[in-house]
Amino acid sequence: METAVLTTSGDLRIPTGIVGAEESDDITITAKAIAEIKRIREQNNIPETYGLRMGVRGGGCSGFSYALGFDAEPRASDIVLDADGLRVFIDAKSMFYLMGVTLDFSDGLMGRGFTFKNPNATRTCGCGSSFAA
Repeated sequence: METAVLTTSGDLRIPTGIVGAEESDDITITAKAIAEIKRIREQNNIPETYGLRMGVRGGGCSGFSYALGFDAEPRASDIVLDADGLRVFIDAKSMFYLMGVTLDFSDGLMGRGFTFKNPNATRTCGCGSSFAA
């Protein structure tokens, strides 16, 4: 299990654990996203033993959409990362599309929700919930 590095801004930078991957391929979860994940977990009585599942699935107006939720256990094909005590589960196929991604949380005039900043995306839709790679 790869261990996260806490940055000076309070964000977590998580190495992917993939052989040959560079630091720019690390997954980042911002301090705002971490706070919101903790709030959701507490508000919905989700056990602390559950991990955060990040993934990509086919669909959306640009071809792929992001998936985010909680899971009790990793699947056999998952890559398991440690984000400062929060286990993050990413299936091997999704990891290819999520390398270098930043998970953030926005709470502003334009809306409230998680956002993915993905350097692999060649195109995103207007609402930002799907992308092409």
